[in-house]
Amino acid sequence: MLLIVTILFPVIAGLVSSTSRINDRNRNIWYAAVLAGTDLLILLSCVKGGQITLFRLFENVTFAFKVDELTRYFLIAVVLLYTAATIYAFEYMTIEHRQPVFFGAVFTSMGAIIAVAMSANLVTMYCCFEALSLTSFVLIIHEMDKAAVAAGLKYLFYSIAGALMGMFAMFVLYAFVSAEPAFTMGGFLDMNLAAGHEGRLLAAAMAGIIGFGAKAGMFPMNGWLPTAHPICPAPASSLMSGIIAKAGIFCVIRLVYYSIGARFLQGTWVQTAWICLAMTTIFLGSMMAFQEKVTKKRLAYSSVSQISYIMLGLSMLSDDGLRGGLIHLLSHCASKGCLFLCAGVFIYKLGKKRVDQLRGIGRQMPVTMWCFMIAAMSLVGIPPMGGFVSKWFIGTASLTSAPGILSWLAPAVLMVSALLTAGYLFPVVVDAFFPGKDFDYAGMEKAEPSALMTVPMIILCCAALIAGLFGTSIISFTGWGL
Repeated sequence: MLLIVTILFPVIAGLVSSTSRINDRNRNIWYAAVLAGTDLLILLSCVKGGQITLFRLFENVTFAFKVDELTRYFLIAVVLLYTAATIYAFEYMTIEHRQPVFFGAVFTSMGAIIAVAMSANLVTMYCCFEALSLTSFVLIIHEMDKAAVAAGLKYLFYSIAGALMGMFAMFVLYAFVSAEPAFTMGGFLDMNLAAGHEGRLLAAAMAGIIGFGAKAGMFPMNGWLPTAHPICPAPASSLMSGIIAKAGIFCVIRLVYYSIGARFLQGTWVQTAWICLAMTTIFLGSMMAFQEKVTKKRLAYSSVSQISYIMLGLSMLSDDGLRGGLIHLLSHCASKGCLFLCAGVFIYKLGKKRVDQLRGIGRQMPVTMWCFMIAAMSLVGIPPMGGFVSKWFIGTASLTSAPGILSWLAPAVLMVSALLTAGYLFPVVVDAFFPGKDFDYAGMEKAEPSALMTVPMIILCCAALIAGLFGTSIISFTGWGL
């Protein structure tokens, strides 16, 4: 019952708080209480664990939830970013309208992503994944103008189309099980039933990877990210890129490692195609980010690239690749979440939306720019930040696990992408702190936001560092045998 309460509490309490007739200040106190209560329930669920079956749909098809090592690890990222972004939003959303609607969407999406993390089988995960798409859709269309609605519909189309591909994979897999197909590390397929049908299973696996990869922004289903992020409020962008997009990564891990089994896909055309798609996404995302001048859109293209680092690690189908992908999941959640919050500060305090408008602002908001720089260091992969450690594991896994020419081409793509990442992030920092002798500081006053906005950014920077220093320990602590 604790698992169900953990899922439903943020949804019900968040909606009640948003629809109650109270002033905004008291409403924020209620939101803070709902957030603290949800975080506490997540902690208790992770510690106590357990499993619950709500009902049985058909033979071997149940709607059930459980807590395992992947659930615990993913919920660390959920708690980290939802807590930081929500506290940040208490001040940021004062410049936006329809604040109760925004916070109601935040808490309903939080309940949905907790449900995805706690799903015990593919059917439950699919239903919760669709619920997450619908609830996060509200975050994108918050402005309710023509551009916001168009961006939201594009996101919804990509998410639902991807989920349908995932459902196709689920239908095929369920035909080759002899017992209730609960998530099991190594897969639950009955190999006796699967014998002779390997081609069908491989096609289903590829469809599921591409389908769930749509929310993660993997090519060719990556078009929604650069459209949605410039439209929605900064804390929503932070959530969408930092953790909601990674629900697609979570579902791919469940499909490949907990349903089909990594060993079944090793050395097949699916692994080769997956690696090629991940590398293509990494390179294209980095190139588009390098050319983009709108800050949030540059960060959106960066997310396309960086999230596919995780996909590349997972596609190695090895322990090192999985370990690197998991560390990058947490590291990118912290660093990219922080960068979007920094972009929100530029908009909130200065009204500046383009990177070429940020020259000299290091004197106006030094704390914000230091956070931007530290988060950028992690994305580039500078030690000891989390981005360095994750890329190390992914690169070494590529050298030993990727087939043929891809074994050295994948690390080469990682290196090129790191250079491009430095090329589109570090000049922003340099121009902010060292604008040149001819720069006129006249009229530039301190514009640092309050602690409600700076503290969440600082916490996320610290989390990116912790992911680098203790990433493998965190993985082991949550119960992984890696």
